[in-house]
Amino acid sequence: MTDTDLARIAAALERLAPPPAIQADAQAHAAYVWRGDGLAAARAFDPMPIALLTGVDLQKRAVLENTRRLAAGNAAHDVLLWGARGMGKSAMVKSAVGAVRGEGGDIALVEVPEDRVASLPGLFAAIADVPRAFAIFIDDLGFDDNGGEARLLRSVLEGGAEARPANARIHVTSNRRHIVARAMEEQQSAINPRDVIDDRMALADRFGLSLGFHNCDQDAYLAMVETYARIHDLPYDPADALLWSQQRGSRSGRVAWHYANELAGRAGKRL
Repeated sequence: MTDTDLARIAAALERLAPPPAIQADAQAHAAYVWRGDGLAAARAFDPMPIALLTGVDLQKRAVLENTRRLAAGNAAHDVLLWGARGMGKSAMVKSAVGAVRGEGGDIALVEVPEDRVASLPGLFAAIADVPRAFAIFIDDLGFDDNGGEARLLRSVLEGGAEARPANARIHVTSNRRHIVARAMEEQQSAINPRDVIDDRMALADRFGLSLGFHNCDQDAYLAMVETYARIHDLPYDPADALLWSQQRGSRSGRVAWHYANELAGRAGKRL
């Protein structure tokens, strides 16, 4: 085979190879998405004003204070937000980052899809030397077992070889308090249930700040609706708001926001 043939083969392979990932400037944007091999600037980062999150005041104060510490370069916790669907867990992470940025804090959100957890070490390498803070956001996380990804995340949180850098803290939302499933009978080691429980709790226990979100009652739901309606100047009928929640089978911040969106649509407005 001649040198010309080798050059042609090399050129063909190069054309077939995927292009290198485009890395967004880690200091230029308010929010990013981690693709597993590079940072991409989020197309739009317009979090809900944190004042609109109602019925979760204790959780809001804790997350906001922790985010301020992180942005200031002070000691801050990794955060686990767990509990009922639609109660503002995901919105709170984004809103806290937006609020602290509005106060002048240099912090950015980095969203990591659940199926990219194994690539966290690559993300940490990309941001470790960047002179700003990062809130690493993994939304709706749930492991079916304590496999490799769960163990990797636990190692990251406890300061193992792939620990996250000082300018980053992990923020996880989950419907499960202990993140991983509880089906002990499916675990080979279920012969000792205490060991199974301890192993599963070991991951959740690595978060310095763990906050529960619970289903709201009727009064709390109506308070949420009233807040949205007042801020956006939307007339509403409490009975209609309750009917809306009954038709959806739940009362939550998400349902209240959907109802506010419905009110705006009826009034010919945009939210």
